[in-house]
Amino acid sequence: MNPTATLPNGESIPALGQGTWQMAERAARRAGEIEALRLGVELGMTLIDTAEMYGEGAAEELVAEALAGERERIFLVSKVYPHNASRQGVIEACERSLRRLKTDRLDLYLLHWRGSIPLEETVAGFEELRRSGKIRHWGVSNFDADDMEELLGVPAGESCATNQVLYNVTRRGPEFDLIPWMEARHMPLMAYSPIEQGRLPGGGALQVIAEAYEASPFQIALAWLLNRSGAIAIPKASSVEHVRENHKALEIRLTPQDLAAIDAEFPVPKRKRPLEMI
Repeated sequence: MNPTATLPNGESIPALGQGTWQMAERAARRAGEIEALRLGVELGMTLIDTAEMYGEGAAEELVAEALAGERERIFLVSKVYPHNASRQGVIEACERSLRRLKTDRLDLYLLHWRGSIPLEETVAGFEELRRSGKIRHWGVSNFDADDMEELLGVPAGESCATNQVLYNVTRRGPEFDLIPWMEARHMPLMAYSPIEQGRLPGGGALQVIAEAYEASPFQIALAWLLNRSGAIAIPKASSVEHVRENHKALEIRLTPQDLAAIDAEFPVPKRKRPLEMI
């Protein structure tokens, strides 16, 4: 069973979802990607994350094709480019995304990263979209703790639902101050690249623990993230085999000894680090 994370308004959403970055870029892979997304939904991974940036809208079109007839089961997330995030620009960008996704609403709409447009403008656009029913929630992506503090200082900034950042067992920088800041405000963190795009180090603690569970190091890394209360993971899977592997991570229950071994190899940061992006 897929665990859940809770948005600030109390709504529960799946803790293990599906990402779509780098999908819809090769025609030869399209059928497999569609099949993978559909299987993920059948397995309960009904949170789907995409963005207007991914394939310049092609990933949104792929999601629409893959999830035709399933909209009511999906918690649908998309993101707006920073240069489109003026008050009117964010409304127009959202409407383009809705057309590509063949839906009348997004469940969550994120500012992809911070640009030069004042946050007040972006938030005003988000709030207008929310009032019109075109989005249900809004949030941000790639915001550090100081950015989040500034966001909450603008009108309606406290309505931010989540922050999507690069976070995994090898990239624990957010644990220093960003995650505690978000936890204090009951705001879940959405982790992209939760298995470091398959580039986890070979051997070591992850391999040892994986062998004990008859699993892969990638499944252990995903189970580690899902072990964290309030975390949402959105791994991309382009094949049904990969989807099944991600889903099986939900069955792994890491022990305190497992977690201690992971901490020893991938320690919690003791100082502030710049927020990383991929």
